[in-house]
This record gives sequence, structure tokens and C-alpha cells, in this order.
Amino acid sequence: MESFLGLFDPGSGSSSDEGGSSWESGSSSSSSFKPCSRNKNKKTQNKQLLLPDADQLPPEPQLGNVEYKLKLVNPSRFRFEHLVTQMKWRLREGQGEAIYEIGVEDSGVLTGLSAKELRASLQTLRQMAQKLGATTTVLRERVVSDCLLGDKEDQRRVAEVLVRKVPDDQHSIEVRVAVVGGADAGKSTLLGVLTQGQLDNGRGRARLNMFRHLHEIQSGRTSSISHEILGFDSRGNVLNYKELVTHESICESSTKLVSLLDLAGHQKYLKTTVLGLTGYSPHYVMLVVSAGAGLAGTAHDHLALVLALDVPLFVIVTKTDLGGTRVQATLDALDAALRGLQRTPLLVHSADDAVAAAAKAHAAVVPVFCVSSVSGDGLDLLRRFLFVVPPELSANERDTLEQQPCEFQVDETFRVPEVGVVVGGLLTSGVISEGMNMVIGE
Repeated sequence: MESFLGLFDPGSGSSSDEGGSSWESGSSSSSSFKPCSRNKNKKTQNKQLLLPDADQLPPEPQLGNVEYKLKLVNPSRFRFEHLVTQMKWRLREGQGEAIYEIGVEDSGVLTGLSAKELRASLQTLRQMAQKLGATTTVLRERVVSDCLLGDKEDQRRVAEVLVRKVPDDQHSIEVRVAVVGGADAGKSTLLGVLTQGQLDNGRGRARLNMFRHLHEIQSGRTSSISHEILGFDSRGNVLNYKELVTHESICESSTKLVSLLDLAGHQKYLKTTVLGLTGYSPHYVMLVVSAGAGLAGTAHDHLALVLALDVPLFVIVTKTDLGGTRVQATLDALDAALRGLQRTPLLVHSADDAVAAAAKAHAAVVPVFCVSSVSGDGLDLLRRFLFVVPPELSANERDTLEQQPCEFQVDETFRVPEVGVVVGGLLTSGVISEGMNMVIGE
């Protein structure tokens, strides 16, 4: 899934060095396909990103969770059952998520469909998903040609659809995101805004819900590993503490759950940050950089640590309400640092960019979001990204882990009245079931 969502975005080609800016942009507002073009020779690629005039994707992969369908109009009963079986397999490959490219041939050519054919195909896709208890969400639609048909012009379109079904042995699809960055970058404030659904007052009110100890509230700095969750329903609507009061209700109502690990930013607590990055095995790391301070302090250490651990990374530039010159200076510093580490920054401008960035986060491309916890600018794009971004662990890797002996890493212990000792941590391999006897020790 890593490359195909990004390849579907024709406007996310290689960046230009003219004008002093080397940022890669996912925006496709100015890009277009050549009318009625079917030339298969125009598939020159740069780092797996299609150029603006490209008219095809790579051939359909045999493995993975990406499926190409040219047309799904009035299939026979036998054909429909075959399509449902195929969808079930693609969902298993993607751990409950599959991407369908409608209007695309198996060879990757973006043929497109008329408006009527596209509506019928999407309706068939919804019926297939309902058969499996899954849901569909149209992520993007694109015009691939304006062909003159008789006396009127008919636009031919392709659509990208997310099909999601929570696996039978899970209550929701979980993605773990570790949040790192320098002290005073706004990590806890940002997470407080995301999980509480209320903007900050400019003085750190939103971060108070993230702190676990009195000294953290007094100093305003995180010294421990704080856990929070952000839920999404099948349509991509946000479920947080503003809509649902308790942790349990968010978990029960969500089809996708993003577990956010707020890690310490001060140099004094670097060991705690390393513990969070290594012990909790996050699928992604969110590096938070303040537009005021820039890429300074422990942010450099955290960036080097994340790249050394080879964990997919995306960057959040906070406090963009401070002013344009500070934001641009921070972006320039990020650009230089990431390119020096053989990474390509992708600045997210639109919802389409966020969808493409979710696929590219696994590769050498680093999505970058500019947000403000005070004004709310850019938060919708970040939420869209978190809704689409897939878990990193493949189905085959998961099967391998399930066959291994059960191993649970204990990170915290609690004592609950009338219950006893409760331990929390990460299941690193195997499966835990009720009534299973476990051995404590190394």
C-alpha cells in the first residue's frame, strides 16, 4: 500500500529547485492529464512518484491490499461472489483495510469511467463491502480526460476508495504513534487539542489533560510516557472526549483507534523517550517542531534516533499563528536537515495531499504538516492523515508473530480495589487469551 496511494496522486512529482525552494508538494490543483491520452510510454517515474503528465500506475500487484478495477457495473451473481471473495483476501492482506482504484486497468492505465458508470461501480463496491460487513469511503476522485463525445463533453474519472473491516479477532484497527520533539515545542498541547476537541487558549490550557504528575503541571514539561487515544468511525468522523466522555466509549465506537504516546522532550528525560520509542514499538513517529524555536535542542537528537530505529516519520510544525517568516525559516531548516539525511519532505496543503502522504510515510518521504493549536489551522489535514494511515505490520508478519511463543512486555503496574494487581504493556508476540497461565520473569 505504501507506494500506490502516492502514485495515484499525479501532482506529487519531484520537487523543483528553482526559486530556492526544494519542498515537494502533494498538491495537484494545477496538474492535469492530457485529454484522451492512452500512451503507455509516458510512465517515467522519479522515486516512484508519477510526473504531472503521467497516465498510468504500475501494474496491479499480486500481493498486498491494493486492487484495480476498471468497471463494476451489473456483475452476474457468480461474478459478484468472486469479487466478494477477492475483497476478503485484499482486506486480510491489509489487516482490515483495502484500497480499490476504480477506472484503472490491471496494467495500471488510468482509463476512467463516465459519471454514470462510476456511480454504478461505487454502488457495486458498497454492496460487496456490505456482504463482508465492511464499509467504503471515497478518498479521492480525479478527472483523467475530457473526451468530446458527439456534441457534448464528458469527463472520465477514476476514484480511490478505502474499504475497511475490523478483523474478527479485534475490536478496532489500531495505529500506535509516538510523539517526540524538543521541550516547549507544543507536543502535549497538540495532543490535548486532538483528543479533547477544544482549541488551546495560547497559554497551554489544552496540555493539562495530558500531564500525569504534579511537577509536570507546575513545570509544563512532560517527564513520563503519557497515553491518549483518538478514534475514528467508519466514515472518518473524529471520536474524542468532546463527543464521547470516557476512554471505553471511544474504544467501543471506533473502527480505527490511534494510540498517541506523548514522550518527554527535555534532555533530562531522554532515557524515558528512548524507552517509549523502543519498548512500545510505535508504527509511526510524529516529530513536533515549534515554528518559533525551529529545529533546535533535543529535536535533532530525536530525529537522529527515529531514523536510526528506522520508524516511519512525519513532522508537525506547530505555532504557525506566530507569523509567516518564522514558519518559512523553520520549513527551510527542516528541508535542509531532512535532505541531508536522505529524506524528502512533502508539505501537505490539502486533503488529497494528506491521503497521498499517508501512503508515502513508509518510504523515504516525510510528510510535513503546518498546524496551530490556537487557531486550528491544519488540524483537519492532520486528522485526515491519521484516519487513512495504515498499520505498518503486514498480515504475513502478524501470522508469524501469532505462531511464536506468547511474550508480554510489562511496562506499568496498577492496583485496582477489589480486583488486585493489573499490569499494562505491549504484546510483542503470540496471543493472550482469558485463563492463560503466564510466567513472570526474564
